[in-house]
Parts: sequence; C-alpha cells; structure tokens
Amino acid sequence: MNAIETISQFHRLLSLPEPKHPLVSVIDLEESIFLEDEIWEHFVNKFYCVALKRNAKGKIRYGQQHYDYDKGVLSFTAPNQVQHLDLKNTECGSGVLLIFHQDFLLGHPLAGKINSYTFFSYAVHEALHLSAEEEDYLISILEKIEKEYQHIDKHTQEIILSQIELLLTYSNRFYERQFITRKSHNHQLLEKFESILEQYYNENTAEQKRLTVQHVAQLMNLSPNYLSDLLRIHTGQNTQQHLHDKLIEKAKEQLSTTNLSVSEIAYALGFEHAQSFSTLFKKKTNLSPVQFRHSFN
Repeated sequence: MNAIETISQFHRLLSLPEPKHPLVSVIDLEESIFLEDEIWEHFVNKFYCVALKRNAKGKIRYGQQHYDYDKGVLSFTAPNQVQHLDLKNTECGSGVLLIFHQDFLLGHPLAGKINSYTFFSYAVHEALHLSAEEEDYLISILEKIEKEYQHIDKHTQEIILSQIELLLTYSNRFYERQFITRKSHNHQLLEKFESILEQYYNENTAEQKRLTVQHVAQLMNLSPNYLSDLLRIHTGQNTQQHLHDKLIEKAKEQLSTTNLSVSEIAYALGFEHAQSFSTLFKKKTNLSPVQFRHSFN
C-alpha cells in the first residue's frame, strides 16, 4: 500500500512548491499538476481532505465503485482511507482543496470531536452539492485559513482550527439542507430501505445472519453513515434504531401468533444467543418475551 505521509509530499506529487505550513494547506486545483506516479493507483494519506471542486473531470475509485466528479461539489476524506486515482482520465479542473494533517489536531478539542462529522466517511457519490451562496460561505473560510498560515506564531493553530471547525459546522448544516431538499430522491431511498427490511424478514431462514447496518447500506449502494444521517433527518432515528424496531415488530408477531419457543424465534431473527434477543426485547418493550406472550393469554 502506497502512503502519502506528509503535506510536503502531497505538494510535490501535485507539482506545487513547498507548503507554507507543514501540517495544513489550501491548494488551488488550477495550479496543480499530478505527477505520473504509480502511487496514485492505490494509496492512503495521513491527513484530512476537504475538496471544493468546480468543473473537475475524471474518475476516482472509492471502495469497489467508480464515480465521476461533478460541478460545485464538496467532498471529504479522512486519513487512512484507501483511494485509487485514474490519471489518464483526470483533470483537476478548478476549485480549492483543504488538507490538514491529523497531528495538527493534537491538543485541541477538535481532535476528539472530528469523528462526529460523519460525512468524512461518506462515499464520493454522496458529496455535498452547494448553492452559490453556500459556496461563497465556504470559500471565505478557506481564504481566511490560507491567509492565517502565511505568518506562523503561537496563535496560528487555534485560529486555523477554529475556522476548520466553522467550515465543518456549515457543512453539517448544508448536508441537512440537501437531505431535505432532495425530497423525491430521498423518498425513493426511504421506500427502498423499508422494502429491504420487509423482504429480509419475510424471507429470512435459519441460515441467515442478523441484519446489520453495513449490509443494508451495501444493498442500497450507500455508505453506512450517509444512510444513518439520511434516516435521522427524515425520521428522527438512525439505521440501527430502525433495524431494532423492525426486529421487535417481527418478534412480537412470532410471539403472539406462533408456538415457537423464545430460543427458536431468536435464532430465526438472526441471534446466536437467546439471551441477547431477550435483553433487546425487554429494553425496547419493558417486557420479557415470555411476559409479552403471556399478555395475550
């Protein structure tokens, strides 16, 4: 696995001069030229990337799928995520790339908070589509970051990280706007989600495993975090909560309409141990499976 360890190394691979700051940089994509290096075929880097792209062309493989870059989109990647770049079909286009090394966060509250920004693990095709006004907000923040590291002193890290946190907070707001405004598309996704759950439990056999967030997301061609955030915005519950609700619904049907034992029901619903099923059922209903069944007698 090829690794891009430093901001300086990344600059060299884009034919750029040495960065002004060793741990953070704002890059103008129009000034970047990718070196023909085999590192792009299969690489990870050690820093966070926030890319605001305009008119970028090309394909990137993220996971097992290829995606086209789009116009006016904001995408995020976290350190140590495997990426593949096809240089033969790639042009940088225009836009701005913010990169900051994970070490830049050390000693700052953002180090513990950054994992709460779930869009760092969204897939490329789940990028944020910006309005002109939203783009202007973010560009102004990126310009402040670039201006700040031109002269490094004891205040530089705090000021830049406060701007990065502001950018991430705005991105959260804009993603929530996107979840709401793309109603038709998201309505189809919600219907597909319900269909997958219903089909799974209707066709479930003893050989099947318990349905997981990762499996449902894969079936929907979405990243787990994107699916959970989409559901949370539209329904108030994340994917795991929906899976638990559907599981308890099916368990209630079995307990009230069949003579199957609690262990048999637990196994049919994908639990390896009946006790785990009973614990979840009581947590959700305030009754044990046996108590729930007796309430119908």
